[in-house]
Amino acid sequence: QLQASGGGLVQSGGSLRLSCAASGSPSDYPAIGWFRQAPGKEREGISCLSSSDGSTYYADSVKGRFTIFRESDKKLVFLQMNSLKPEDTAVYYCATGSCPRPDLQDYWGQGTQVTVSS
Repeated sequence: QLQASGGGLVQSGGSLRLSCAASGSPSDYPAIGWFRQAPGKEREGISCLSSSDGSTYYADSVKGRFTIFRESDKKLVFLQMNSLKPEDTAVYYCATGSCPRPDLQDYWGQGTQVTVSS
């Protein structure tokens, strides 16, 4: 099971760090990804971390602003979000599966709301 946390309300230009806690260790999963869904929009994959080789993926919309990383001793995967924009407002989820396609995820965590005010 996965559990996302760390969302909140932040002003434009601010930062947040999301955490994804996995039962067992994140290294037990082929990949951990972060997804988001804004009101009226489809869920999209924004960042992925491969457990096998540590490779990462970022959607163009977040590239250069978001960073995905894992701290193995804490068994957590983080998404550091900097320079946040109002268009980043969404419910954020972590999931495991064939990242970044939302339809190919095996397990989803509960979402955490991120709201960026202008």
